[in-house]
Amino acid sequence: MADIRFDGKVAIVTGAGGGLGRQHALELARRGARVVVNDLGGSMDGSGGNSAAAEAVVAEIKALGGEAIANGSSVADDAGVALMVKQAMDTWGRIDILVANAGILRDKSFSKMEIADFELVMNVHLMGTVKPTKAVWEIMKAQNYGRIIVTTSSSGLYGNFGQSNYGAAKMALIGFMNTIKLEGQKNNIHINAISPVAATRMTENLMPPEVLAKLNPEYVTPGVVFLASEEAPTGAILTAGGGSFALSRIYETEGVYLGEGGLSVEEVRDNWARITDTTGQAAYFNGGEQGGKFFRKMAGG
Repeated sequence: MADIRFDGKVAIVTGAGGGLGRQHALELARRGARVVVNDLGGSMDGSGGNSAAAEAVVAEIKALGGEAIANGSSVADDAGVALMVKQAMDTWGRIDILVANAGILRDKSFSKMEIADFELVMNVHLMGTVKPTKAVWEIMKAQNYGRIIVTTSSSGLYGNFGQSNYGAAKMALIGFMNTIKLEGQKNNIHINAISPVAATRMTENLMPPEVLAKLNPEYVTPGVVFLASEEAPTGAILTAGGGSFALSRIYETEGVYLGEGGLSVEEVRDNWARITDTTGQAAYFNGGEQGGKFFRKMAGG
């Protein structure tokens, strides 16, 4: 099979001044994409910022013979996002790929966490993905082509102590993806999620050095670049780390019909084993499939 190429395609990669985003931007550029390297240049908690990190990655891309421009906007700022998209359109006239990678951490146990820390992390991760997606959506619809990759996390999919804000934001992105994958289908817009495990400044204090050494961000990027390609699926949650890749899915058990009249709490309790039996469980592509199951069971199926 032919190599995956992005000649003539334009990609925006947010949070691309270092870590995972930098690797994504470099690999897309190596394969022919013209890249907007976005990075606020702030600290891990989101404070401060300048575009030096983005400029450095642009210089790397140009040294490889590629095309790139830097953008220092905050992905949570409406005007900044509009400027980022305008730069891409003014320079190259199209946007084919959005890799929403930017993020921050404000880790604390829930009892010690301030609401302001919760709101900030939600704003950067959730709205910092929604706003760039909204800004490129009509462009992609007009092109009848688009590839969007959101960045989720095992903290959202499965939970992680001290990351209630981060986990909530990361799981919210799956709900966002699950709806716009349906809305984008008729215009050949595919949206997928990457759930990475990698050694970056966001994880350097969470794992020992010998583990981090095995989790190079380069080992995640091939999955992201595939999800940015013409061959990408839609609605997939790809987990990646240390050279391993897997698919995460939300499953629902077949369940049991308990009738429509006279239902009691005790009936739910007494049928808990049947409700949770994994035999015949399914992963649905849209919410209507769940509703179809309920109607089928009401009809005796």
